[in-house]
Amino acid sequence: MSDISVLQAMVLGVVEGVTEFLPVSSTGHLKITEGLMGIPVDDASVVAFTAVIQVGAIAAALVYFFSDIVRIVSAWVRGLVRREERHNRDYAFAWWVVYATIPIVVVGLAAKPLIEGPLASLWVVAGSLLAGSAVMWLADRMGRHKRGEADTGLKDAMLVGSSQILALLFPGFSRSGATMSTALLLDLDRVAATRLSFLLGIPALTGAGLYELKDAVGAGVGIAPLVVGTAVSFVVAYASIAWLLRYVARHSFNAFVIYRIVVGVLLFALLGAGVINA
Repeated sequence: MSDISVLQAMVLGVVEGVTEFLPVSSTGHLKITEGLMGIPVDDASVVAFTAVIQVGAIAAALVYFFSDIVRIVSAWVRGLVRREERHNRDYAFAWWVVYATIPIVVVGLAAKPLIEGPLASLWVVAGSLLAGSAVMWLADRMGRHKRGEADTGLKDAMLVGSSQILALLFPGFSRSGATMSTALLLDLDRVAATRLSFLLGIPALTGAGLYELKDAVGAGVGIAPLVVGTAVSFVVAYASIAWLLRYVARHSFNAFVIYRIVVGVLLFALLGAGVINA
């Protein structure tokens, strides 16, 4: 493969940071950007690089939700030691996150050759952008937005966590889009759906980044581009998280749906015209 330069890593870091938690598909945008820069989107080391720089965005989520994470992990540890602490909802939620992460881990390992091969095509990204837009639009319309974060249970966590598989198999569908849409269909309000999407995504995305690190370095991606891309994604993602939580408290997901449709149609046009390579 062609080496990813530091400048290209910076650009990809910005794209990752902006899009990781917005329901517009970070993987799709990264692949589109890679295609425009002439980087082979289906190269194993490129797939690994994008997974690694996601760790920067996840680190931003860890910092932003630090107090929540400390509270949940502390309750989980106390519950492991003392039986009387196990009635705490945070203790139960910690286990829900673990259970909800198992499906995507199993599918991710089993389908790795497909994810890094045929499913990495920009044709798949374009189609998934449009399909995900339809799902998001329907979820926002059909959901009753009447349940808050305190009303969630194991069933909600499992369904929302498992929906991440859609984005794993179909880059362009959007992990956050899939999880938020599922949460909305379960009648959660937009803020609760967004926060649940963040908290359930942290283990899976962190694990994917760490798992792919050896492939990214071993396949020719330099340490400097990895560090730069990860650092840039951290800074940009932190700002993106803060903005999104304020936005969904007052607005629907219509703007994201329209944006995804425009990008999907434009990508189909570019691919059809041969401007970028699938």
